[in-house]
Amino acid sequence: MREAFTRESDDGLLNIEIEMQASRYKDEYPWLFSVFVKYDGLDDSSQSYEEFLETKESLIIGIEYEDKAKYLGSRIIDGWSEFYFCASSAKDLNTMVTAMLKDSGYAYESNIIKDKKWNFYETQLFPTALELAHIQSAKIIFLLEEEGDNLNSVRTVEHYLSFETPTAKNRFINTLALDGFSFKDDIDTDEFQHAVALVKEHTVTQDEVKKVVAELFEAVGKEGGFYEGWSTTLVLQEDI
Repeated sequence: MREAFTRESDDGLLNIEIEMQASRYKDEYPWLFSVFVKYDGLDDSSQSYEEFLETKESLIIGIEYEDKAKYLGSRIIDGWSEFYFCASSAKDLNTMVTAMLKDSGYAYESNIIKDKKWNFYETQLFPTALELAHIQSAKIIFLLEEEGDNLNSVRTVEHYLSFETPTAKNRFINTLALDGFSFKDDIDTDEFQHAVALVKEHTVTQDEVKKVVAELFEAVGKEGGFYEGWSTTLVLQEDI
């Protein structure tokens, strides 16, 4: 399953796509194969962009052919689309890319290195815990939009936090000093132990949710706790 997200870096915002289950190939594919393709029209809705996407998918399918390599993900930096694969060996991959891209009209380059510990995938591609929370938020927001929700409407939003011990949970609640948040419920299920629900009134736009989640994520992390997600109710356009 592929997921897409953005990451802040010294080079600005990186657009990252990752194959989330790729680590299952770790033992059999110890090589990191990278293909960089130059394309400056990533914000273009014209046919040229559709053609680039077709080239991308053809490249992935071609490199994965016969199980020689598996797609890990991609990054977009300074007009270059960087595609990464794990490979079982270094043999023939550069030649394969040349055969696929030499007449494409795109500038390209490729390289392969040994990465037995999968360091690049785990540190440069895989989302952090906070980025995973933002990915999950984006999915919830998408579903709300699909139902006709007015994202700009302020409503009660529940946020869920879990802790390793009851002591850590109680210390967090007893010293809760986050603006606008209040304690709602204790939660103790098979999925979440020593957990709580906090509530806050806010909109559910992408920017607002990112800000709120990042604030909670930092606060709960100081107590060794974990941010588990959020939920809310629909506010339909006709209800306003």
